[in-house]
Amino acid sequence: MTEITHRLDPALHRVLADLADAQGRGPDEVVGEALEAYVRAQGALVRGHAERLASAHAELLRRLGE
Repeated sequence: MTEITHRLDPALHRVLADLADAQGRGPDEVVGEALEAYVRAQGALVRGHAERLASAHAELLRRLGE
């Protein structure tokens, strides 16, 4: 695994620590799960945009490939 360090606002850190404690998990687990969900959601948005652009410009892309 790769480690990333990020500074948190003290208020956010307290909320994160409280949430993790309430769930019986470590803050790193909560952050990891949230980051994975964010990356999946953003990936889906980007794929959707790319598919719409490819569809809208399919004829141009076909001609450029000739």
